[in-house]
Amino acid sequence: MQPRIKTEQEIAAMRIGGKILATIYQGLRAQVHEGVTERDIDAWVEREIKASGATATYKEPSVRFPAVICVSTNDKVVHGIPTDREFQKGDVASFDLVITYDGMKTDAAFTMLVDEEPRGDKKRLIDVTQRSLYDGISIIKGGVRTGDIGAVIQRTLLAGRLGIVREMVGHGIGHEMHEPPDVPNYGMSGTGHVLKPGMAIAIEPMATLGRERIKTDKDGWTIRTRDGSLAAHFEHTVLVTETGFEILTEL
Repeated sequence: MQPRIKTEQEIAAMRIGGKILATIYQGLRAQVHEGVTERDIDAWVEREIKASGATATYKEPSVRFPAVICVSTNDKVVHGIPTDREFQKGDVASFDLVITYDGMKTDAAFTMLVDEEPRGDKKRLIDVTQRSLYDGISIIKGGVRTGDIGAVIQRTLLAGRLGIVREMVGHGIGHEMHEPPDVPNYGMSGTGHVLKPGMAIAIEPMATLGRERIKTDKDGWTIRTRDGSLAAHFEHTVLVTETGFEILTEL
């Protein structure tokens, strides 16, 4: 399957969906506090999605995730199923959300520290992972290869002394949650798929304070670091243009 170039109508729908997702995230940050449960957050996000006129992609038959948002704390890297666990002060909490608006999907993720100012290794983990996302985005334009993006992200993460989760990659997005091409968070410049204007990709570096190896819980969804180290995850949906890029999931 080849990556699909989006039409102007499809791009317009993704722009609206991206702004809805970004607005939900803006409000979500204020909801996350010590004593609030992961299910509380899931319920809040579900209400916001419905009120916006969008739908929760994770609940679609092709996905069948048991919640509307992934909530991954501490050693959980991604795909954490919300539970009745209460957030604790100092938790490293990651949130990953995909919504569908007018048939088109957008995807974004962020990591935050609960009720505490980031410092030390936690600050390094969060700051460097987020920086690697924007460093990767900064080089995007028509003609750039996915390996170029991966090489930039890898360079930033290694300079920050973080483990790179190599088994999970970014991806094309739009009509489906996961479309070609894969966008790894590592690689060599000059390799990989050539990006063309009108393509939309989700770039999502995941990094750890320890080693890169991961494992999947018995629930079949939750992915953790094998060594129990803390993890962070940042993601944006980005439109490729002739001269650069447009971040669709940012206000």
